Amino acid sequence: MNSPNSKNWLLLVLLLLGFAGVWQLQQQIDRERAALHQERDELVLRSGKLIKAMSLEFAPLMADIYWTRVVQYYGDKRARHDPNFELLWPLLDITTTLDPNLLVSYRFGSTFLSEPSPRGAGHPELGIELLERGIKANPEYWRFYEDLGFIYYFELKDYAKASAAFAEGSKNPDAQIWMKIMAAKIAAEGESLATSIFLWTEVYQTAKDPKVKENALTHLQLLRATQDCKQLDALADEFQKRTGRRPLRIGELVQAGLLSSLPVDPMGYAYVFGPDGRTELNLDSPLLEQQLLEKDQK
Repeated sequence: MNSPNSKNWLLLVLLLLGFAGVWQLQQQIDRERAALHQERDELVLRSGKLIKAMSLEFAPLMADIYWTRVVQYYGDKRARHDPNFELLWPLLDITTTLDPNLLVSYRFGSTFLSEPSPRGAGHPELGIELLERGIKANPEYWRFYEDLGFIYYFELKDYAKASAAFAEGSKNPDAQIWMKIMAAKIAAEGESLATSIFLWTEVYQTAKDPKVKENALTHLQLLRATQDCKQLDALADEFQKRTGRRPLRIGELVQAGLLSSLPVDPMGYAYVFGPDGRTELNLDSPLLEQQLLEKDQK
């Protein structure tokens, strides 16, 4: 008669062989999809509960494998400028079902889901659903409320819910004091340049994923350019009061003593006046493409 230990080892070997087979099959599908540039993505297994049942005590390890797959999938889509992120939610669903305590998968996964195309899947409602799942499984982790506030503020423009998310997170004794400040600020002002800069600075300083950090930096550069343009327009208004006409070039503000030197955007390109006399980014500035993309998404 076989001993219980022998049966356990046999079961473990069969499980490992099964996972190896699934993994090889998934890799083959990936290769074929890349070669054929198929429009639709497919998963061999879409049920997180089924995979968790099959994984037994190895579920956390499988969660790490699937999270790695999420990051690779997202990075590959971004690199190829492919707007089809169909697999993102199923992969994240499986990952968080396998390990409900894998905090990083909720934080960055919700960002990947919520970012508008082509930076992400363009589904903030799924990002919110993922974070709410994370809050339910990890109620002591206040950062999820921070991420929830970001989505409501930036993607959905729902300032009441953004304020409520920051306020709820601020109740955690471990939460930073700025959570309560942001709750009050958003409730009072809604969207403002200063608030947006504050939030994106927080994202940039805390993000671990290089794509998320790069995205935050781009937003900060655009916000800085917006600030500069407002200030230059105010100086142009002053120039008009003095001379009775609108300046044609930024250099005229320098000649009039309103500026000490020609101002440049965060990428080092000089600002210009547009046909309407308002300050604009230089046509050569790499920020212009990002600015136009942001306007298209609003």
